[in-house]
Amino acid sequence: MSRVAIVTGASSGIGAATARRLAREGFHVLAAARRTDRLADLVAQITEAGGAATAVACDVTSDESVAGLARAAQQAPGPVTLLVNNAGGARGMDPVESGAVGDWQWMYDVNVLGTLRVTQSLLPALEASGAGTVVVVSSTAGFTVYEGGGGYAAAKHAQTAIAGTLRLELCGRPVRVIEIDPGMVRTDEFSLLRYRGDADRAEAVYAGVAEPLVAEDVADCIAWCATRPQHVNVDRLVVRPLAQAAQHKVHRAS
Repeated sequence: MSRVAIVTGASSGIGAATARRLAREGFHVLAAARRTDRLADLVAQITEAGGAATAVACDVTSDESVAGLARAAQQAPGPVTLLVNNAGGARGMDPVESGAVGDWQWMYDVNVLGTLRVTQSLLPALEASGAGTVVVVSSTAGFTVYEGGGGYAAAKHAQTAIAGTLRLELCGRPVRVIEIDPGMVRTDEFSLLRYRGDADRAEAVYAGVAEPLVAEDVADCIAWCATRPQHVNVDRLVVRPLAQAAQHKVHRAS
């Protein structure tokens, strides 16, 4: 029987890279996301590379959809030992005084309540495996605020609070809780979504930075943490590119 890993937000970026990497580590991956066409391509890539994966349509903002993911986990070809809560995102860079409430609601629902829904639904299976791991992909925005990032930082602070609280509450039970906090990561969609499709503004985020992190770098960190011996719990891993010393300190070539 294969160990089973569930990755949310698997249709692109860090989620897709994590699904591919975990498949190489020997997991049967349940790749969950809304965009089923992209999931089909991802599963095909994993299968062609010799791995095993199953696409599961899932919207983490929907109780019904997340319940469907839990049902799919019950039909998986082995024990569910790993959950990677990766689904999330940012919308807007408006200051608090003019931020759109709808943007804040969306970020809270996807990043925070999405993590809550999925974790609640999968915890019984993770605990039953006898060696479960919950990974929460948060952000350096989960512990540092910055101008224009109020809504995203608020959501990521809350997501960080879930991870820390869950670790306390699960103490003595066979489930680890690991938080991954990436800094600047260049993916195809994150900044483009944040700037509502404005490609120039999205590109400017990485201007002059020769080597920002890429999705595969974060996937590597997730896989390393998740494959440590079960008694080893990496509570929190902060990962930034060398060029980013802090949220506000980035080296950019002139």
